[in-house]
Parts: sequence; structure tokens; C-alpha cells
Amino acid sequence: MTMRQDYPAVQTLLQQTNLDAALKRIAEKVLQQERITPEDGLILFEKGDIGLLGALANLVRERMHGDKTYFNRNFHIEPTNVCIFTCHFCSYSRLYKNREDGWELSIDQMMDMVKKYDNQPVTEVHIVGGVHPKMQLDFFVELIKQIKAHRPDLHIKGFTAVELDYMFRKAKVSIDEGMRILNEAGLQSMPGGGAEIFAPEVRAKICHDKVDADGWLAIHKAAHLRGMHTNATMLYGHVESFADRIDHMERLRSLQDETGGFNTFIPLKFRNKGNDMSDIPETSIVEDLRLYAIARLYMDNFPHLKAYWPMLGRNTAQLTLSFGVNDLDGTIDDTTKIYSMAGSEEQNPSMNTAQLAMLIKQAGRRPVERDTVYNEIKDYTEVVFSDEELLTK
Repeated sequence: MTMRQDYPAVQTLLQQTNLDAALKRIAEKVLQQERITPEDGLILFEKGDIGLLGALANLVRERMHGDKTYFNRNFHIEPTNVCIFTCHFCSYSRLYKNREDGWELSIDQMMDMVKKYDNQPVTEVHIVGGVHPKMQLDFFVELIKQIKAHRPDLHIKGFTAVELDYMFRKAKVSIDEGMRILNEAGLQSMPGGGAEIFAPEVRAKICHDKVDADGWLAIHKAAHLRGMHTNATMLYGHVESFADRIDHMERLRSLQDETGGFNTFIPLKFRNKGNDMSDIPETSIVEDLRLYAIARLYMDNFPHLKAYWPMLGRNTAQLTLSFGVNDLDGTIDDTTKIYSMAGSEEQNPSMNTAQLAMLIKQAGRRPVERDTVYNEIKDYTEVVFSDEELLTK
């Protein structure tokens, strides 16, 4: 396994006479594989130089995964962009009362999307969308059952805690009962969306009317207790403070200590196009990379750190692979609209396996295809791709 061995690089940085004493103490903790505290995390945000943070994060990344960078073959279904909630950062949703330019897919239409991938080696369907008052628990149970009946091998990852909170309340079932119903129908794991920032004063400003932090965490805990894996996200770069970011990560880290059910942490960059927060400037690439590095250092019990390439763009996603990231999500498809509508770098987010593997190789990493729960399927390090494979949509 090829490794960059950043331990000497970190030691060299620690020998600098002008290095802040608090940063040196935190770096020594990382070298000794000791957990950093919330106070340490705040210092990293306030004082951490990108060079030191990158070296430390890469050291942790390579301890855990070497040069492996994971991806999977997946496709997305977005049942609707019609939503009853008014999240001010969202460029994707259309309010239910004003939904002329929205879409609302039927079960038959979504099954046609699934069938489009018949005889293709995709391993996961990712289902997430707006909160539509007519798309309730029974509707999605039927969808899941039909997908499983048609293609039993396809892993179904679906529904943010925001969607589930609404479904369960409308169906008048408890969180535990709702998770049982969906799990027995065929739902196998959950994405991490809807977390945004847990701090109540921030949620009051950006997403006041949807499930709060305690509700979000309770739904993921219930999934974990059923043996389901989930992901976790954090929306950064808007009105939150460094302390809010640390608080958010600390709550996730604490639940992971308790359940061990999270697969990966996914920082999500706020994009300011076409929403109510367009006056807020987006973070720079340097700040993005610092955030990923600190996330890798802080989230020590999360096995994986993912950069969602359609949101960051391909070039920045490559850079994150040297700042703690070991997963770039999947091949996706060009129907994914959540970030393209907010002004992300990728307006038609789709890559085939050859293109995604080559993207990883160009960053000096080993591309490894995985399934949803990180069982390794194939290492593409020695695979040579034809020009046709690299150019095919």
C-alpha cells in the first residue's frame, strides 16, 4: 500500500519556532492518537494554518485508509422538489402553495427510473427530495417494496430525517415504529441530509420550521438501533460560527460513541445562488479545505469522510483527498438537482466509473469501488481505461 507518510512532515512543522503553543499541543495529541476536545477544535478553526491542518488530516486519513479513495455506482431518485418547509438556504424546493415549476413523480415514474438501470452494475439507489404533504409513509413503503420486488440486490438508501419526521407525524407512529415499517419494507440505510447546523439559534434563522437537532439525532439513533447504517452532514459557510460547527460535530461524535451507526461524515458547502441567503458570500477553497481537515481530526470515530463532488466541483474534490477525505460519493447521474440549482460547480453531475476512477488516480490515490456500507468491490488502480470509456457520458 502506497502511503505518503506525513509523520515526518508534521514533525518538521512542529519544530518551527513560531508555531503557536496551543496548535503544537493539539498536533501532539493527533500524533499520539488522543481525542481532541471541543476547545481544541475551536483553536484549530481560529488559528490553524492550512499547511499544518492538511498534514495532520492526511496523516489521520492514511492511518485509517492508506491511499484508498472509495466511490460507488449509484443513482438518485428525487420524488419531488415540492416542500412544505421554508429553508432560507434552499434553491431546490418549491413551496406546496406555489408549485407550478415543481415536479411530483408517481411511483410508476420512479419505477421507470429504476428500470432504466436494469442490467447495469449499479449497487445503490439514493432517494431524497422535498417534503410533499401527499407523499406520506404508505406511499414510500409501496415504492420501496416495488423496487425490492423488481431488483432485490439494489441497496435502498433513502429519506432524510426531515422527511421521516414528517412521515411519522402524519402517520401518527413513533420514530421506532416508523423505522421498523420502512426497514421491513426494504429501506436499508439513510443519507445524512437535513442536519444543517444543530445550534437552535442558527436553525431559527435558516430552517425554523423543520425537525430540530434532538429530533434529527433521535431518528438516526433509532435507525442505528435497528442495525441500519446512516450518514451525517453539516451545512457550513453561511451564518454559523466556528463554535456552532464544533457543537454540531460534537453532538454527532457523541452519538457515534453511543451507537457506532454512522458510516461517513459529509460537510456540505453552502451555495448562494437562487435562494433567500444570496447576499452571503460563499467560502473560499482554502476555507473549504481547512474545514475538511478539521472535520477529519475531530470526527475520530467516523470511519469515513466524504466530499460530495457535484457540490464542490471535480477539481476541488481532488484537492480534498489531501485534506482528510477518503470518499467521493458515486457516479450519481444527471438528474441530481439539489446542488446544481444552488449554483454548484457541476451543473450536470454525472460521471461514469472510468471518469471517476481516473479523477481519483490523477490525485495520486487508489480508486476502490465499494457498496453502500463500504464492502470493497473492486480496486481500479491497475485498470487501464480506453479513450472511449473516459469520454462516454
